[in-house]
Amino acid sequence: MSEQVHIQILDAAAAQANVAALAEVLTDCVAGGASVSFMWPLPRERALQFWQGVAEGVARKERVLLVARDDSGDILGTVQLITAMPDNQPHRADVAKMLVHRKARRKGIAQALMAAVEQAAKTAGKSVLVLDTVTGGDAERLYERAGWQKVGVVPNYALMPDGEFCGTTFFHKQIQ
Repeated sequence: MSEQVHIQILDAAAAQANVAALAEVLTDCVAGGASVSFMWPLPRERALQFWQGVAEGVARKERVLLVARDDSGDILGTVQLITAMPDNQPHRADVAKMLVHRKARRKGIAQALMAAVEQAAKTAGKSVLVLDTVTGGDAERLYERAGWQKVGVVPNYALMPDGEFCGTTFFHKQIQ
């Protein structure tokens, strides 16, 4: 990669300040066909609303928000660590919304974000991580290469942004 990628954990104020940039990454990913809980077309207001909720979750210490920035400070990708778990799962966290803007893909950004979110989980005292992704997609291969263990596949679990059904593969990783 010609440019450096800088991974950063956003505090509540920074999360709030970057809602618009994060909404742009989300909108680009959904426009590109990513099944990440949203349908296409994704209204800008809906994307902004989602990230506003994430920023509020950061403020409540329910999640950790990581971003990947280029040298100019533009957000190229993001991932979240959801730490708010039931009382009997204080050791667990969910990894969610791994998103990389289409213009920045195949440059190691997702891999860097995953390494950083695992480190954030360790720092938060979490030892079991769980995530899900579209079956057969690029992310599934990324997680397998990163040492995540496949739990199983649920057919027709979600919809792609165009309305077609897709399977979802669930993964876990034990970290020390």
